[in-house]
Amino acid sequence: MTWSFTLGRLLGSELRVHVTFFLLLAWVGFATYSAGGWAAAAENVLFVLALFACVVAHEFGHALMARRYGIRTPDITLLPIGGMARLERMPEKPGQEIAVALAGPAVNVVIFALLLLLGADPGTETLTAIDSAGPDFLSRLAVVNLFLAVFNMIPAFPMDGGRVFRALLCLAMDRVRATRLAALAGQVVAFLLGFAGLSTGNPILVLIALFVFVAANAEAQDVAMRAVSRRLLAREAMITSYEALGPQDTLHSAAQAVIRTTQHEFPVLDDDGRLQGFVTRAGLFAALAGDTTRGAPAASIMESEIPTVGLTDGLETVLSMLHKGAPAVAVLGEAGQMLGYITRENVGELMVIRGR
Repeated sequence: MTWSFTLGRLLGSELRVHVTFFLLLAWVGFATYSAGGWAAAAENVLFVLALFACVVAHEFGHALMARRYGIRTPDITLLPIGGMARLERMPEKPGQEIAVALAGPAVNVVIFALLLLLGADPGTETLTAIDSAGPDFLSRLAVVNLFLAVFNMIPAFPMDGGRVFRALLCLAMDRVRATRLAALAGQVVAFLLGFAGLSTGNPILVLIALFVFVAANAEAQDVAMRAVSRRLLAREAMITSYEALGPQDTLHSAAQAVIRTTQHEFPVLDDDGRLQGFVTRAGLFAALAGDTTRGAPAASIMESEIPTVGLTDGLETVLSMLHKGAPAVAVLGEAGQMLGYITRENVGELMVIRGR
């Protein structure tokens, strides 16, 4: 995810934090300092950090359960509205998906129970004053963990309850239809959250509503795309009419190619037609805006780690490669020469043409 950086590795996953998370800390600190001074600001910032430690534990609950089914979690990212564990894939067996989905809220329930043993008192006063420094620290943290567990079990995407709901629906219908219903439920929840946020003047609720709506729609599209991709091969999706660059071409040549074509990525091929890498439009613009001269070789800014497939490889394999961040996937012939390439955009166009 862009605008995020790595804090380190923990339990086999990269732990990342989005820069906007620090904006949240600054906002919390400033707001509480204005109302109660330095002591209140320090306590509330510490509370937010403790809360997000619980969010990290929640996400690792998903990650560790997924690992039991052979699914890796490359990274976990902290955002102002929570955390996001990026699994390589979601298990498609209903029982496994339910187990992975429930593992996160279960961690929050365990934390809640431990805080009770340490003396937390999540009573009515704590519930009504959760956003102030009045109740004791552990009681506030216990209440928030209970809220996280309950909120995440709402049966709507992208909450964990939505994944449980989808898995249960899969027992009676196909996965695409089940995902659409769970995503629709997610969008209804997003509308209600957005309405509540606008009615009460709470920008956090509005932000959560926007995230829920977009994530629910993205999940439905991704599942539908993967369902279609299982029936297609790489040769049915690849771009075969394109302009390529040679190792001797300069940034000026690449810029001219951008102007006269609609391509967003340009393969760099040697004299034998073998792929050396891809020059992307974004990479080219960044180089031209910097100190790189227009006479520099285009190959100096190309991305060389490009995944490759054969003509008869499944399109689902291609999608997995694209989801890992590759600008394109090259389709190679038996002799290693490039026959074409596949991007996210032309896969999407293929899905529209095939009626999804």
